[in-house]
Amino acid sequence: MKMSYKKLWKLLIDKDMKKSDLRKLAGISSSSLAKISKDESVTTAVLLKICNALECNLNDIVETIADEK
Repeated sequence: MKMSYKKLWKLLIDKDMKKSDLRKLAGISSSSLAKISKDESVTTAVLLKICNALECNLNDIVETIADEK
């Protein structure tokens, strides 16, 4: 399985926010944001900071996708 953050990008569009706005608001590093941009794994602490900043739940920003066989 892999992670997809498409929901996060849609939420940012809905809130008229840029990635840099999210980084500052959530207090996450630019390297964490870069990992998210590449659909790479980040710690749950980072995801919780984002949820806290955007006042949403984890399932509002991330989804899991099954590996293709």
